[in-house]
Amino acid sequence: MSAPSAAGGPGAAVLDALPSPLDSVADSREAARWTLASTGAVGALLLGGGPLLAVGRIGDWAHAAWAGGGLFVALLGIAWAMWQTSEVLVPPLTTPEVLISPALRGLREQLDASPGYYFGSAATDVEGLLRHRRVATEISRRIPTAGTAERAALERGLATAHRNIARTDPYLRWLLATAHAWIVREKLRKARRHTFLSAVLVIAGAVVFLAATGR
Repeated sequence: MSAPSAAGGPGAAVLDALPSPLDSVADSREAARWTLASTGAVGALLLGGGPLLAVGRIGDWAHAAWAGGGLFVALLGIAWAMWQTSEVLVPPLTTPEVLISPALRGLREQLDASPGYYFGSAATDVEGLLRHRRVATEISRRIPTAGTAERAALERGLATAHRNIARTDPYLRWLLATAHAWIVREKLRKARRHTFLSAVLVIAGAVVFLAATGR
């Protein structure tokens, strides 16, 4: 996705010199794939021949229960990490409404801190950027039931709204690309936290299993 052209105003000219925010999405997903591969390797190790050989050293049901529970907890940690990390690879649906959602509060704080940089002269905030689309939608709904005189006025208003949409769309596309990259990055951060916590489960489960099997 290309940045807004200089025709959109001084802010667009600045954005035009920057790489697309979508460029960072590939790096985030590559990091997620690496994490998945590493987690899968740990899971393969837990399910390898070692645990099966260790089971033969269990002499009673109590130790068998502890060993089974430890192995279950370790595998649960692996599954938890893989599930959370795989969410990074699922493409999020990024629509204009996402820009005003609670999930992007941090991004909106950046936009509010430097509105001229992100919006140029097209708007002062996200609401202003989306306003022309809402106006066009409302006018389009009223036109079919309007009288002749009112219809002419509404059509002039609709034409104005469409011109404003054409002026603000480059900024909207740029912000949607930024929002998309932001969501993927936040998913990766969340996956890292969950992977760390799942590692604690894996270690705890492995310790319990090894203690129960006397290894």
